[in-house]
Amino acid sequence: MFRWAIIFLVVGAVLALLGFGGIGGAFVEIAKILFFIAIALFVIFGVLGLMAGRGIKNAID
Repeated sequence: MFRWAIIFLVVGAVLALLGFGGIGGAFVEIAKILFFIAIALFVIFGVLGLMAGRGIKNAID
């Protein structure tokens, strides 16, 4: 997901430099959305991983 965000950011920057500001801005906005979705998924899966690890530890003891 981060890879897609970086790709959209770079493409948006190139388009903006070439004078296509509207489409470049849209690509940058898509990159921002993808970045925040990736951060949210990282946090959610991190919390789930910690909770699953505690469940396994308690089952072993």
